[in-house]
Amino acid sequence: MDSKVEGALIASLAKFATASGTEAADLQQKLTAAFNQDTGFMEKVEAFDAAFDEYPAFEELREVTFDLLMINFFASDMKKLDEDYLDSDEWIAIEEDTIDRGTELLNLLLYINECHDEKIKPELGDFLKEFLLVEEDEFQDEFHIYEDLISNQQLAESSIEDICSHAGMVDLGEEMEELFVPFMAFFHQPKYSEQIITDLETYSTNSGFDGAVYTLIAKFNAE
Repeated sequence: MDSKVEGALIASLAKFATASGTEAADLQQKLTAAFNQDTGFMEKVEAFDAAFDEYPAFEELREVTFDLLMINFFASDMKKLDEDYLDSDEWIAIEEDTIDRGTELLNLLLYINECHDEKIKPELGDFLKEFLLVEEDEFQDEFHIYEDLISNQQLAESSIEDICSHAGMVDLGEEMEELFVPFMAFFHQPKYSEQIITDLETYSTNSGFDGAVYTLIAKFNAE
């Protein structure tokens, strides 16, 4: 299991458990076992879903954690496979089977990996323009998905109070509705900060989820 993924998984589950008054240790153990299985990706997905099915209190985190499962596959499992595996019929079938799984968080995690490779600090403008290429004509699907981030980039320079307040006043698109606050919180403070968690607890209308996802992203960035 990739160390960045493991750190992000453990920290996000613990943060959500604290906020919701639940216990994360057993789910963490089952998910870690699923991530570490020496099996195909879809077998990992089956074990992953079985773990979440057993602990419905954490259901809200299922799909963002699925993004971690995917990024772990790219970072760890791919080392055991052929270089052209992502072009194989097997992987194409997996993509079709999981097309409705996960969230836009996967793109942010891929971007953070790229930032680490290039030794640069994650920045919202760079994520949108240089990684997602939202200003290019051929990437207008990404423009529409991330339009809420594009039109509100200034919030990353403001405060968690402003970010949460704005999220409550505008009609966010489906893809970014749940992720807007933790994405903005991360670009506001990419280095994990307990003050950000405290501010989310104060101002967010869904502080358990927002705090857990911010923690996931920031811890992934820190490892």
